[in-house]
Amino acid sequence: MMGASLSQTGHEHEGARIGFGHSLGWSRVFSGARARILTWYVLLLAFSTVVSVLVIRQALLERVNQRVERSLTQEVEEFRQLLGGNNPATGQPFGKDVAAIFDVFLSRNIPDDDEFLLTLVDGHLYESSPRALPQPLQPGSSLINRWAQLKQPQKGEEVTSVGTIQYLAEPVRIQYLAEPIRLGGQVQGVFVVAHTTAGEREEVNEAVFVVMQVTLAVFLAASVLAWVVAGRVLAPLRLLTETARAIHDSDLTRRIPVRGSDEIAELSATFNEMLDRLAAVFASQRDFINEVGHELRTPITIIRGHLELLSDDPEEHRETLDLVSDELDRMNRFVEDILLLAKAERPDFLLLETVDLAALTEELYVKTKALAHREWRLDARGRGRVVADRQRLTQAVINLAQNATQHTQEGDVIALGSAIRKGQVCLWVRDTGEGIAPDDQTRIFERFARLASGRRRSEGAGLGLSIVRAIAEAHQGRVQLHSRPGAGSTFTVMFAVEPADGGASS
Repeated sequence: MMGASLSQTGHEHEGARIGFGHSLGWSRVFSGARARILTWYVLLLAFSTVVSVLVIRQALLERVNQRVERSLTQEVEEFRQLLGGNNPATGQPFGKDVAAIFDVFLSRNIPDDDEFLLTLVDGHLYESSPRALPQPLQPGSSLINRWAQLKQPQKGEEVTSVGTIQYLAEPVRIQYLAEPIRLGGQVQGVFVVAHTTAGEREEVNEAVFVVMQVTLAVFLAASVLAWVVAGRVLAPLRLLTETARAIHDSDLTRRIPVRGSDEIAELSATFNEMLDRLAAVFASQRDFINEVGHELRTPITIIRGHLELLSDDPEEHRETLDLVSDELDRMNRFVEDILLLAKAERPDFLLLETVDLAALTEELYVKTKALAHREWRLDARGRGRVVADRQRLTQAVINLAQNATQHTQEGDVIALGSAIRKGQVCLWVRDTGEGIAPDDQTRIFERFARLASGRRRSEGAGLGLSIVRAIAEAHQGRVQLHSRPGAGSTFTVMFAVEPADGGASS
């Protein structure tokens, strides 16, 4: 029973975990970038659709109003032409017979749909065309009574809720143009052209309804397509996420395929470039750790071996202590060089100040002459003041001079100098030693690099030239090397007179 209970509990937990996973999956679907993109797309599309439908409806109604206004104006103009003519029945002017004018005009003109021609005489409706009138235009209505009192032409629109036109349930909208008729200086009657626009407005509403139906169908289809397209567009981002999850420090070989030239492709290419840099950094870190371990292991092994074999002989004690002290000094120099290279990447590595180049060159010459018995020379002293870190430049030149002593013999020339050329500060150290093979001229600036051959007697760990390059690059410069085997070498530290970003001053 207990086993069954445990099994049942395990299945329940497994089911709960699966259910939670499905719940989390659906939650991510509806809260992810794809859903947000679709939501904003739908909102913008809905907003633009509503605005478009409203604008279309308003534009159609405006066109209806303009057409009706043109029709009203045309009828009044035709009536005015008749007013200035003769009675076709008698061939004589109409005179003050306004009824005859109305009869002739109504007999000759057929109104458009929803258009009504009204004539008023002595304050009452005289005749109309057509005879069937909507309730707001019936004799005795407020509109008829108001028009009958007009003394000046009037144009306007009347909205009335009294009755409807045919099957239309909305209020009657009547656009009209009323023209009082003056004969003999007195108003003898009023001619009115009225047009009910409810029919046209209903047609506009029907057309807008059809537009809304079509737009809704297009809206739904566009939303589905947008969901699909958003998934395809975001596919590289999902691949990016999967690749990032699969990457660890022991496997940096995976890359994202780059397709096209859009922002997603640029992001993929940038991510791949970052992986390349990370792979190079990790490889360099592994090599660095291996080299550091090797360099530290050797003196530790030497010290341990001599201490384990140490006897009671005082002379042997003294020799062992000297050897241990020498190895510890070498380890200390090595650790200091490592720390210096690590600090070279920090923004406060340099303490910039204004330095007199000629005075600095003189100081460097005096200091380097004490390194070894060589024929020391001073080639040139640059004239001018530069922005640089005096101590770091001294360290770089001393390292170059020390390196030169290890590849020369007594009697060989080691010279140093300085100059300012085309806005560039140049500090060089040259020697007439054994020179450097072309294959080694780039490699020697790497950490722990050693020449394949030569008479090198350096007690260091191959970090001197790496430190020189780090100091030059910190000054936004570089180290230039000219060398031929058997013809000596010239190392030149080059950097701008003033750093591009101004640097930090001490």
